[in-house]
Amino acid sequence: MDVILLERVEKLGAIGDVVRVKDGFARNFLLPNKKALRANEANKKVFEANRERLVAENASRRVDAEKESKSLEGVSVTLIRQASNTGQLYGSVAVRDIVEALVADNHKVSKSQVVLDKPIKAIGVYEIRVALHPEVSVTVKVNVARSPEEADMQAQGVDVMAAMFEKDDAGFVEAYDPNAEPGATAEVQPEAEEPAAEGDAEA
Repeated sequence: MDVILLERVEKLGAIGDVVRVKDGFARNFLLPNKKALRANEANKKVFEANRERLVAENASRRVDAEKESKSLEGVSVTLIRQASNTGQLYGSVAVRDIVEALVADNHKVSKSQVVLDKPIKAIGVYEIRVALHPEVSVTVKVNVARSPEEADMQAQGVDVMAAMFEKDDAGFVEAYDPNAEPGATAEVQPEAEEPAAEGDAEA
């Protein structure tokens, strides 16, 4: 389907460009979101008649977006979530969670502006793009951790999972190194208890 773009669309074109897109993309995204018009003669005339107004409105929105982008530059939000020992989250962090954290931090951001290819499913610091306008975007940091202390470590650049595994390895060596035959006593106990258990069963 050929469409006339009413605003700049990433990887497609700028205002007024006539581009060919898949029918589904046009019907499900571009047309309902008023980002484009079907490229027929009537719509071309409507667009040309309104071109100046559309360009002016777009410029105004871009100025507002640029102001907002300055307040978002370098912003980092922390999300505390439960996770397994391997750092995998019980559940995931989605666009809604990021928007709520940014709004709570006094930033005007909507769901449609947060660009998240797939939900976050592990602890760590992620750089997420926020598209405030088709021509203005900014990157914010989302710090997903199991505790505020862990979030602080991650913010300082510490790989929490790597540090934890190093600690576990060290603990393993210290706990078992002094024993000549690790686990020997644990093996003896069940053997001693078994005859007693059989006797109880017979009684």
